[in-house]
Amino acid sequence: MAVSIEDVEILKPKTDKREYRRIVLKNSLQVLLISDPDTDKCAASLNVGVGSFCDPVGLEGLAHFLEHMLFYASEKYPLEDSYLKYITEHGGSTNAFTASEMTNYFFDANTDCFEEALDRFAQFFIKPLMSADATMREIKAVDSENKMYLLSDERRMSQLQKHLSLESHPYHKFGGGNCDTLDVRPKAKGVDTRQELLKFYEDKYSANLMHLVVYSKESLDKIQSLVEDKFQEIQNSDRSRFQFSSQPCTSEHLQILVRAVPIKQGHKLRIVWPITPSIVHYKEEPCRYLDHLINHEGEGSLSYVLKKLGWATELYAGEDDRASEFSFFYVVIDLTDAGQDHMQEIIGLLFKYIQLLQQSGVCKWIFDEIYPPKDWLVGSSLPSDFNPDTIQKILNELSPESVRIFWESNKFEGLTDKVEPWYGTAYSIEKVSPSRIQAWMSSAPNENLHLPVPNVFIPTDFSIKNPQEKIKLPVLLRKSSYSKLWYKPDTVFSTPKAYVKIDFDCPYVSNSPETEALANLLAMLLMDDLNEYAYYAQVAGLHYDISHTESGFQVLIIFIFPGINVIPSDNCFR
Repeated sequence: MAVSIEDVEILKPKTDKREYRRIVLKNSLQVLLISDPDTDKCAASLNVGVGSFCDPVGLEGLAHFLEHMLFYASEKYPLEDSYLKYITEHGGSTNAFTASEMTNYFFDANTDCFEEALDRFAQFFIKPLMSADATMREIKAVDSENKMYLLSDERRMSQLQKHLSLESHPYHKFGGGNCDTLDVRPKAKGVDTRQELLKFYEDKYSANLMHLVVYSKESLDKIQSLVEDKFQEIQNSDRSRFQFSSQPCTSEHLQILVRAVPIKQGHKLRIVWPITPSIVHYKEEPCRYLDHLINHEGEGSLSYVLKKLGWATELYAGEDDRASEFSFFYVVIDLTDAGQDHMQEIIGLLFKYIQLLQQSGVCKWIFDEIYPPKDWLVGSSLPSDFNPDTIQKILNELSPESVRIFWESNKFEGLTDKVEPWYGTAYSIEKVSPSRIQAWMSSAPNENLHLPVPNVFIPTDFSIKNPQEKIKLPVLLRKSSYSKLWYKPDTVFSTPKAYVKIDFDCPYVSNSPETEALANLLAMLLMDDLNEYAYYAQVAGLHYDISHTESGFQVLIIFIFPGINVIPSDNCFR
């Protein structure tokens, strides 16, 4: 099959002058080409639909180990680390990561080395060397990376959540790997890890499971010619994507309360529900609606109430640990010492707020505030389809019947009876019935939880007032004995953005370490006090900051294009 060019309309901002083209090589490798004549960098990223879920039983971390081994040398460029040296010498960087269902490799460099950098990159997927000499060294590198995570409470809690799932499900696996899983245990069973690695590469890595993005200042035709030349030799074994149909949590793993001992001092609640993954409804993005409401910090929100009661310092909600067939919705609450003593009431307030959302129905006006209308520029979010039934479906999945509560505190030290095997997290587990959660809801404080009010900060007029003359330097509009006001219109990009900086001269704040500390404390307290009101502005894209400077204080206000940045996290191994 010859290279096919698909006439696909790629949605992009009106201000984006780059050109795009999607092609499929004869080996079924799908490629997105990007031409940017104004750039001084080139870059490429290749994604393989093979991740830690594909690790063989007894060789945990093999996909991650392959990521390490692949990037060292190839038959065409056999000198180890020559790729990294070449990229670095040409002003670039390179890295890779292994996630549950994929492994991603990428680099960027100066444009003058585009062709050779691309060739070196491509060779890793055509004829990687993966020499025997590098095997033990890279196993130690993987082990060193794992040891770094041993003190990470985020990583420890993530693995504990995996541990408390169906043992036969790939989610249950330990994906990072270490010396024990990649060397000690295989040797004890007479297994050659390198041979298993080569077999894994041959069996799993196939061009039809890969997606490539290439970015350069060259024309699309030139980039396409280079990509065809460099990447068409990647073997296509016509492999099927790794699939699993079951859910990672059965009834045994739901309605649980887990007490765990963290490394760091402090207390935290992680309330988790298995949900339908958003990728199934990517055009509707139901979790975005829920994120917006549960994360809200305005008056009447869950975060506002918990902070007002002195029980929490931070709240985060959103979809995480996502995969193609399953996902989880998290509410993470950082507790104060007082909050640690009111766990039941906090859980009760959370479920009361969820009940409020369920009973209020899905509001079109809230949806319209989150997602920009279709004639707006594509900013940090894309227009989505309003489907109240889909949103309500996900909302109803946040139920007491399917909840998993993870409660972290150093106060539990010595009071647990179990240990997670990979990171050594001490924990205990008990069942928590829906009726028990209902009792917590009944005993929770009678606070005035309610939906946010319409956001007055969301703009509707994006017209730009053109200045009468092109002003290259800031103009002094006003001057008094106390202040100066400077103004500089945007005559280059012509976008509806604003940048306001106000400096207050107060030299006494830097008189001593004590005044410096007090000035910093004042700025933070003022930011916290204004949050109830200012949060609405932040949601609308109006960001501000109050900070202490050497000469006094500074207020910074930046209006960026409306939209809410949602960057999903993943348990990736780099």
